[in-house]
Amino acid sequence: MFARPLSLTAALLLAGTALVVPARAASAAAPTAQASSGSSASPRLSVRPVAGPGGGPVLVAHRGASGYAPENTLAGIDKAREMGVRWVENDVQRTKDGVLVVVHDTTLARTTDAEEVFPDRSPWNVRDFTFREITRLDAGSWFGPRYRGAKVPTLDQFLERMSRQRLNLLLELKAPELYPGIERETLTALRRAGWLDRSHVRNRLVVQSFGADAVRRVHQLRPDVKTGFLGTPAQAELPAYAAFADQINPTHSAVTASYVDAVQALKGPHGKPLEVYTWTVNDAATARRVNDAGVDGVITNFPDVVKDAIG
Repeated sequence: MFARPLSLTAALLLAGTALVVPARAASAAAPTAQASSGSSASPRLSVRPVAGPGGGPVLVAHRGASGYAPENTLAGIDKAREMGVRWVENDVQRTKDGVLVVVHDTTLARTTDAEEVFPDRSPWNVRDFTFREITRLDAGSWFGPRYRGAKVPTLDQFLERMSRQRLNLLLELKAPELYPGIERETLTALRRAGWLDRSHVRNRLVVQSFGADAVRRVHQLRPDVKTGFLGTPAQAELPAYAAFADQINPTHSAVTASYVDAVQALKGPHGKPLEVYTWTVNDAATARRVNDAGVDGVITNFPDVVKDAIG
């Protein structure tokens, strides 16, 4: 499935990343961020819960259908649509010259041939490369020869393909502490692509991050946009998060029925019960366990496995 073995550099980097494809490495535990309760009041806008078919959990293709196509590529979007998935998760970062690009790791080493093309640019941080330089990279061959030549897409390109495929978006602001102002820039890109109109905001878009401050900032800038915090805050801290986040999205190993109940017992900034979307669920047993715990959404590299497990 994976044509190119990991280099030592890429393997070391992968070990420290969250939400990674389990075929390459095990998922890291989510960090728990601290949040204050000091959030500005927002209007009770009518944002509908993102329910799955038949009222079950929403199925979300993690970085596209990343078990079957290279992650965070246009091919991953197409594969998710082909598999009948309606929601896609992706990650956004910023290049040296200010272009928003869709890539997960804060370096380019694991999912592109940056080490070969730019051998003297270690550690190949996304923010150290211009977009023109990134266009020289192959973001598909590491996954398999079928995807040779796939590119790291811009956020604009990603949104255009998502619109064309009529899919819904769970958008993660990756490492926002590295990219001051990325919250406003991402919202600008979403608006420009038509993703901040009433229909998208009510039914088709969630913005999430491991950075509580980034989630809070998105809520302050656009109180109508649905937001999610990636992590597992202590139950005593949940009311503070409910001031600016509509979802609490923990790694699957942290999911228990009691924790899900504690989250869902609170109302978020739009007056709706908080939701729980868990990641990254890639086997049937885990899918059944988190479903039994009552989660609202399941994020997976293998949508077919989860779909077969929980219907």
